[in-house]
Amino acid sequence: MTAQVEFRGLRRVFGKTVALDGLDLTIEPGQFVALLGPSGCGKTTALRCVAGFERPDSGAVLVDGEDITNVPANKRDAGMVFQSYSLFPNLNARDNVAFGLRVRKVPVATRRAKAGELLELVGLPAHADRFPHELSGGQQQRVALARALALEPRVLLLDEPLSALDAKVRVSLREEIRRLQLDLGITTIFVTHDQEEALSIADRVAVLRDGRLEQCGPPAEVYDRPATPFVAEFVGTMNHLAGHVSGDKVTVLGQLLPIDGAAPGAAQVDVLIRPEAVQVTPADDGRAEVLAASFRGASVRLRLALAGGEVLADVPGHEAARLGPGTRVTVRLVERPVLVAERTVTAPAPQSVDADAV
Repeated sequence: MTAQVEFRGLRRVFGKTVALDGLDLTIEPGQFVALLGPSGCGKTTALRCVAGFERPDSGAVLVDGEDITNVPANKRDAGMVFQSYSLFPNLNARDNVAFGLRVRKVPVATRRAKAGELLELVGLPAHADRFPHELSGGQQQRVALARALALEPRVLLLDEPLSALDAKVRVSLREEIRRLQLDLGITTIFVTHDQEEALSIADRVAVLRDGRLEQCGPPAEVYDRPATPFVAEFVGTMNHLAGHVSGDKVTVLGQLLPIDGAAPGAAQVDVLIRPEAVQVTPADDGRAEVLAASFRGASVRLRLALAGGEVLADVPGHEAARLGPGTRVTVRLVERPVLVAERTVTAPAPQSVDADAV
Protein backbone atom coordinates (compact mmCIF):
# COMPACT_ATOMS: atom_id res chain seq x y z
CA MET A 1 0.00 0.00 0.00
CA THR A 2 2.93 2.30 -0.57
CA ALA A 3 5.03 3.36 -3.52
CA GLN A 4 7.93 5.45 -4.74
CA VAL A 5 6.90 8.50 -6.77
CA GLU A 6 9.28 10.24 -9.15
CA PHE A 7 8.95 13.47 -11.11
CA ARG A 8 11.43 13.30 -13.98
CA GLY A 9 12.05 16.49 -15.95
CA LEU A 10 8.39 17.49 -15.66
CA ARG A 11 7.35 20.48 -17.78
CA ARG A 12 3.87 21.95 -18.13
CA VAL A 13 2.98 25.21 -19.88
CA PHE A 14 -0.35 27.03 -19.90
CA GLY A 15 -0.25 29.62 -22.69
CA LYS A 16 2.67 31.88 -21.80
CA THR A 17 2.82 30.64 -18.21
CA VAL A 18 5.39 27.98 -17.35
CA ALA A 19 3.86 26.06 -14.43
CA LEU A 20 6.53 23.34 -14.27
CA ASP A 21 10.00 23.86 -15.70
CA GLY A 22 11.90 20.60 -15.58
CA LEU A 23 10.86 19.44 -12.11
CA ASP A 24 12.96 16.58 -10.74
CA LEU A 25 11.99 15.05 -7.40
CA THR A 26 11.90 11.55 -5.91
CA ILE A 27 9.59 10.62 -3.03
CA GLU A 28 10.49 7.38 -1.29
CA PRO A 29 7.92 4.76 -0.24
CA GLY A 30 6.04 5.73 2.90
CA GLN A 31 7.37 9.28 3.00
CA PHE A 32 5.25 12.33 3.74
CA VAL A 33 6.52 15.12 1.48
CA ALA A 34 5.15 18.66 1.49
CA LEU A 35 5.32 20.69 -1.72
CA LEU A 36 5.74 24.24 -0.46
CA GLY A 37 5.87 27.50 -2.33
CA PRO A 38 4.07 30.70 -3.26
CA SER A 39 1.00 30.81 -5.48
CA GLY A 40 1.90 29.97 -9.05
CA CYS A 41 5.06 28.03 -8.22
CA GLY A 42 3.70 24.79 -9.75
CA LYS A 43 3.00 22.70 -6.66
CA THR A 44 -0.67 21.95 -7.45
CA THR A 45 0.15 21.30 -11.11
CA ALA A 46 2.74 18.74 -10.00
CA LEU A 47 0.16 17.05 -7.77
CA ARG A 48 -2.41 16.96 -10.57
CA CYS A 49 0.16 15.35 -12.86
CA VAL A 50 0.48 12.50 -10.36
CA ALA A 51 -3.31 12.21 -10.08
CA GLY A 52 -3.75 12.18 -13.85
CA PHE A 53 -5.78 15.39 -14.02
CA GLU A 54 -2.97 17.16 -15.89
CA ARG A 55 -0.70 15.75 -18.57
CA PRO A 56 2.80 17.24 -18.75
CA ASP A 57 4.10 18.66 -22.03
CA SER A 58 7.33 16.76 -21.46
CA GLY A 59 8.95 14.66 -18.78
CA ALA A 60 7.42 11.77 -16.90
CA VAL A 61 5.72 10.69 -13.67
CA LEU A 62 6.88 7.30 -12.39
CA VAL A 63 5.40 5.15 -9.63
CA ASP A 64 7.65 2.32 -8.50
CA GLY A 65 9.65 2.81 -11.68
CA GLU A 66 6.62 2.50 -13.96
CA ASP A 67 5.87 5.44 -16.26
CA ILE A 68 2.24 6.42 -15.59
CA THR A 69 2.33 9.71 -17.48
CA ASN A 70 -0.28 8.55 -20.00
CA VAL A 71 -2.28 6.27 -17.69
CA PRO A 72 -5.88 7.49 -17.14
CA ALA A 73 -6.63 9.01 -13.74
CA ASN A 74 -9.00 6.19 -12.74
CA LYS A 75 -6.25 3.62 -13.30
CA ARG A 76 -3.54 5.25 -11.23
CA ASP A 77 -4.23 3.85 -7.76
CA ALA A 78 -3.97 7.29 -6.16
CA GLY A 79 -6.38 8.86 -3.67
CA MET A 80 -6.84 12.64 -3.72
CA VAL A 81 -8.29 15.02 -1.13
CA PHE A 82 -9.25 18.43 -2.44
CA GLN A 83 -9.31 21.82 -0.76
CA SER A 84 -13.07 22.10 -1.35
CA TYR A 85 -14.00 18.68 0.17
CA SER A 86 -16.08 17.77 -2.95
CA LEU A 87 -18.53 15.58 -1.03
CA PHE A 88 -21.78 14.51 -2.67
CA PRO A 89 -24.50 16.57 -0.94
CA ASN A 90 -27.17 13.92 -1.50
CA LEU A 91 -25.14 11.15 0.18
CA ASN A 92 -24.54 10.68 3.89
CA ALA A 93 -21.03 10.30 5.29
CA ARG A 94 -21.03 6.51 5.01
CA ASP A 95 -22.15 6.54 1.38
CA ASN A 96 -19.68 9.29 0.49
CA VAL A 97 -16.84 7.18 1.86
CA ALA A 98 -18.14 4.08 0.06
CA PHE A 99 -18.76 5.79 -3.28
CA GLY A 100 -15.58 4.57 -4.97
CA LEU A 101 -16.25 1.04 -3.76
CA ARG A 102 -19.75 1.25 -5.23
CA VAL A 103 -18.30 2.30 -8.59
CA ARG A 104 -16.08 -0.76 -8.44
CA LYS A 105 -19.18 -2.87 -7.76
CA VAL A 106 -18.02 -4.03 -4.36
CA PRO A 107 -20.90 -5.85 -2.57
CA VAL A 108 -23.10 -3.65 -0.38
CA ALA A 109 -22.26 -5.36 2.91
CA THR A 110 -18.52 -5.19 2.20
CA ARG A 111 -18.48 -1.54 1.28
CA ARG A 112 -20.66 -0.55 4.25
CA ALA A 113 -18.30 -2.40 6.58
CA LYS A 114 -15.25 -0.77 4.97
CA ALA A 115 -16.83 2.69 5.19
CA GLY A 116 -17.60 2.08 8.85
CA GLU A 117 -13.99 1.11 9.55
CA LEU A 118 -12.69 4.23 7.85
CA LEU A 119 -15.10 6.54 9.66
CA GLU A 120 -13.86 4.94 12.86
CA LEU A 121 -10.29 5.58 11.72
CA VAL A 122 -10.94 9.31 11.20
CA GLY A 123 -12.92 9.63 14.43
CA LEU A 124 -16.44 9.94 12.98
CA PRO A 125 -18.21 6.63 13.70
CA ALA A 126 -21.24 8.42 15.12
CA HIS A 127 -21.63 10.63 12.04
CA ALA A 128 -22.16 7.91 9.43
CA ASP A 129 -25.78 8.88 8.72
CA ARG A 130 -25.21 12.64 8.57
CA PHE A 131 -25.22 14.54 5.31
CA PRO A 132 -22.48 17.06 4.39
CA HIS A 133 -24.57 20.09 5.39
CA GLU A 134 -24.93 18.54 8.88
CA LEU A 135 -21.15 18.33 9.34
CA SER A 136 -18.60 20.99 10.26
CA GLY A 137 -15.82 21.87 7.84
CA GLY A 138 -13.32 19.75 9.73
CA GLN A 139 -15.72 16.80 9.79
CA GLN A 140 -16.34 17.11 6.05
CA GLN A 141 -12.63 17.05 5.40
CA ARG A 142 -12.28 13.92 7.53
CA VAL A 143 -14.99 12.25 5.43
CA ALA A 144 -13.15 13.30 2.26
CA LEU A 145 -9.95 11.80 3.68
CA ALA A 146 -11.73 8.54 4.53
CA ARG A 147 -13.17 8.42 1.00
CA ALA A 148 -9.68 8.83 -0.50
CA LEU A 149 -8.42 5.94 1.64
CA ALA A 150 -11.34 3.62 0.87
CA LEU A 151 -9.76 2.23 -2.29
CA GLU A 152 -6.48 1.58 -0.46
CA PRO A 153 -4.36 3.73 -2.81
CA ARG A 154 -0.61 3.42 -2.95
CA VAL A 155 -0.26 7.21 -3.04
CA LEU A 156 -2.29 9.81 -1.11
CA LEU A 157 -2.48 13.30 -2.63
CA LEU A 158 -3.57 16.25 -0.48
CA ASP A 159 -4.22 19.57 -2.25
CA GLU A 160 -4.26 22.27 0.47
CA PRO A 161 -6.90 20.28 2.39
CA LEU A 162 -6.80 22.54 5.45
CA SER A 163 -6.87 26.02 3.92
CA ALA A 164 -10.63 26.50 4.37
CA LEU A 165 -10.59 25.67 8.09
CA ASP A 166 -10.11 27.90 11.11
CA ALA A 167 -6.74 27.91 12.87
CA LYS A 168 -7.55 25.56 15.76
CA VAL A 169 -9.23 22.96 13.52
CA ARG A 170 -6.34 23.18 11.07
CA VAL A 171 -3.81 22.25 13.75
CA SER A 172 -5.94 19.38 15.04
CA LEU A 173 -6.65 17.95 11.59
CA ARG A 174 -3.09 18.22 10.32
CA GLU A 175 -1.93 16.20 13.33
CA GLU A 176 -4.67 13.68 12.62
CA ILE A 177 -3.59 13.40 8.98
CA ARG A 178 -0.01 12.80 10.07
CA ARG A 179 -1.09 10.15 12.58
CA LEU A 180 -3.08 8.31 9.91
CA GLN A 181 -0.23 8.55 7.43
CA LEU A 182 2.20 7.04 9.92
CA ASP A 183 -0.24 4.30 10.93
CA LEU A 184 -0.94 3.33 7.31
CA GLY A 185 2.59 3.91 6.01
CA ILE A 186 1.19 5.41 2.81
CA THR A 187 3.29 7.59 0.50
CA THR A 188 1.79 11.07 0.80
CA ILE A 189 2.25 14.31 -1.15
CA PHE A 190 0.86 17.36 0.61
CA VAL A 191 0.52 20.70 -1.20
CA THR A 192 0.52 23.83 0.94
CA HIS A 193 1.65 27.46 0.90
CA ASP A 194 1.71 27.47 4.72
CA GLN A 195 5.29 27.02 5.90
CA GLU A 196 4.28 26.15 9.48
CA GLU A 197 2.07 23.35 8.17
CA ALA A 198 4.83 21.95 5.99
CA LEU A 199 7.52 22.12 8.65
CA SER A 200 5.36 20.59 11.38
CA ILE A 201 4.19 17.38 9.72
CA ALA A 202 6.35 16.48 6.72
CA ASP A 203 9.29 14.07 6.56
CA ARG A 204 10.72 16.25 3.81
CA VAL A 205 9.82 19.68 2.51
CA ALA A 206 10.24 20.45 -1.21
CA VAL A 207 10.34 24.21 -1.86
CA LEU A 208 9.29 25.17 -5.37
CA ARG A 209 9.82 28.42 -7.25
CA ASP A 210 8.67 29.14 -10.80
CA GLY A 211 8.15 25.45 -11.52
CA ARG A 212 11.58 24.37 -10.32
CA LEU A 213 12.82 22.70 -7.16
CA GLU A 214 14.88 25.06 -5.00
CA GLN A 215 15.53 22.64 -2.13
CA CYS A 216 14.20 19.39 -0.70
CA GLY A 217 15.16 18.09 2.71
CA PRO A 218 14.04 17.45 6.29
CA PRO A 219 12.19 20.43 7.83
CA ALA A 220 15.06 21.32 10.19
CA GLU A 221 17.55 21.34 7.32
CA VAL A 222 15.37 23.53 5.09
CA TYR A 223 14.86 25.99 7.95
CA ASP A 224 18.34 26.03 9.45
CA ARG A 225 20.36 25.56 6.25
CA PRO A 226 18.41 27.03 3.34
CA ALA A 227 20.10 26.23 0.04
CA THR A 228 19.24 29.55 -1.61
CA PRO A 229 18.26 33.07 -0.57
CA PHE A 230 14.75 32.39 -1.89
CA VAL A 231 14.30 29.42 0.46
CA ALA A 232 15.70 31.47 3.32
CA GLU A 233 13.16 34.23 2.63
CA PHE A 234 10.16 31.99 2.04
CA VAL A 235 10.64 29.60 4.94
CA GLY A 236 10.49 31.65 8.12
CA THR A 237 11.43 35.29 8.72
CA MET A 238 14.79 36.79 7.80
CA ASN A 239 16.61 39.96 8.72
CA HIS A 240 18.71 41.60 6.00
CA LEU A 241 21.90 42.98 7.51
CA ALA A 242 24.56 44.77 5.50
CA GLY A 243 27.86 42.90 5.56
CA HIS A 244 31.36 43.04 4.10
CA VAL A 245 32.98 39.88 2.74
CA SER A 246 36.60 39.06 3.37
CA GLY A 247 37.68 35.66 2.13
CA ASP A 248 35.26 33.03 3.45
CA LYS A 249 33.96 35.26 6.25
CA VAL A 250 31.72 38.27 6.55
CA THR A 251 31.72 41.20 8.94
CA VAL A 252 28.24 42.07 10.19
CA LEU A 253 27.26 44.20 13.20
CA GLY A 254 30.93 44.32 14.12
CA GLN A 255 31.24 40.52 14.25
CA LEU A 256 33.22 38.26 11.93
CA LEU A 257 31.18 35.21 11.00
CA PRO A 258 31.84 32.28 8.64
CA ILE A 259 29.85 32.18 5.41
CA ASP A 260 27.54 29.21 4.83
CA GLY A 261 28.34 27.98 1.32
CA ALA A 262 30.34 29.70 -1.38
CA ALA A 263 31.22 33.35 -0.87
CA PRO A 264 29.79 35.70 -3.50
CA GLY A 265 32.02 37.76 -5.76
CA ALA A 266 30.76 41.07 -4.37
CA ALA A 267 32.35 42.54 -1.27
CA GLN A 268 29.15 44.22 -0.05
CA VAL A 269 26.42 41.69 0.72
CA ASP A 270 23.14 41.10 2.49
CA VAL A 271 23.58 38.77 5.46
CA LEU A 272 20.43 36.75 6.17
CA ILE A 273 19.81 36.25 9.88
CA ARG A 274 16.87 34.56 11.63
CA PRO A 275 15.27 36.57 14.46
CA GLU A 276 16.13 33.80 16.94
CA ALA A 277 19.83 34.24 16.07
CA VAL A 278 19.74 37.84 17.32
CA GLN A 279 20.76 38.09 20.99
CA VAL A 280 19.53 41.12 22.95
CA THR A 281 20.83 42.37 26.31
CA PRO A 282 19.57 45.43 28.23
CA ALA A 283 22.28 48.08 28.57
CA ASP A 284 22.07 51.76 29.44
CA ASP A 285 24.76 52.52 26.88
CA GLY A 286 23.33 50.17 24.25
CA ARG A 287 23.31 51.47 20.67
CA ALA A 288 19.97 49.86 19.86
CA GLU A 289 16.49 50.57 21.17
CA VAL A 290 13.41 48.36 21.50
CA LEU A 291 10.62 49.88 19.41
CA ALA A 292 7.89 47.27 19.90
CA ALA A 293 7.28 43.81 21.38
CA SER A 294 4.84 41.20 20.00
CA PHE A 295 3.78 38.26 22.16
CA ARG A 296 4.11 34.94 20.26
CA GLY A 297 3.46 32.35 22.97
CA ALA A 298 6.74 30.89 24.20
CA SER A 299 8.67 33.78 22.67
CA VAL A 300 8.36 37.52 22.15
CA ARG A 301 9.38 39.20 18.89
CA LEU A 302 11.15 42.52 19.36
CA ARG A 303 11.48 45.23 16.74
CA LEU A 304 14.75 47.03 17.32
CA ALA A 305 16.08 50.31 15.98
CA LEU A 306 19.79 50.48 15.17
CA ALA A 307 21.80 53.24 13.53
CA GLY A 308 21.19 51.95 10.02
CA GLY A 309 17.68 50.54 10.22
CA GLU A 310 15.57 48.02 12.05
CA VAL A 311 16.01 44.37 12.98
CA LEU A 312 13.75 41.67 14.44
CA ALA A 313 14.77 39.53 17.40
CA ASP A 314 12.98 36.62 19.10
CA VAL A 315 13.61 36.27 22.83
CA PRO A 316 12.21 33.84 25.43
CA GLY A 317 8.98 35.05 26.97
CA HIS A 318 10.42 35.18 30.49
CA GLU A 319 13.02 37.74 29.35
CA ALA A 320 10.55 40.08 27.69
CA ALA A 321 9.55 41.93 30.89
CA ARG A 322 12.90 43.73 30.98
CA LEU A 323 12.87 44.49 27.24
CA GLY A 324 9.88 46.78 26.85
CA PRO A 325 9.61 49.58 24.26
CA GLY A 326 12.18 52.30 24.88
CA THR A 327 14.75 49.98 26.48
CA ARG A 328 18.33 50.50 25.33
CA VAL A 329 20.04 47.23 24.39
CA THR A 330 23.16 45.71 22.88
CA VAL A 331 22.78 43.31 19.96
CA ARG A 332 24.93 40.32 19.06
CA LEU A 333 24.49 37.49 16.61
CA VAL A 334 24.79 33.79 17.38
CA GLU A 335 28.24 32.55 16.32
CA ARG A 336 27.46 30.23 13.43
CA PRO A 337 27.76 30.20 9.60
CA VAL A 338 25.43 32.63 7.84
CA LEU A 339 23.87 32.76 4.40
CA VAL A 340 24.75 35.78 2.29
CA ALA A 341 23.41 37.22 -0.95
CA GLU A 342 24.59 39.98 -3.24
CA ARG A 343 23.59 43.35 -1.87
CA THR A 344 20.46 44.83 -3.43
CA VAL A 345 19.12 48.35 -3.04
CA THR A 346 15.62 46.89 -2.88
CA ALA A 347 16.25 44.89 0.31
CA PRO A 348 13.36 45.48 2.76
CA ALA A 349 14.19 48.71 4.62
CA PRO A 350 12.61 47.67 7.98
CA GLN A 351 15.00 44.72 8.22
CA SER A 352 18.15 46.24 6.69
CA VAL A 353 20.97 47.34 9.00
CA ASP A 354 24.35 48.86 8.21
CA ALA A 355 27.37 46.70 8.98
CA ASP A 356 28.86 49.15 11.45
CA ALA A 357 25.73 49.62 13.58
CA VAL A 358 26.23 47.63 16.76
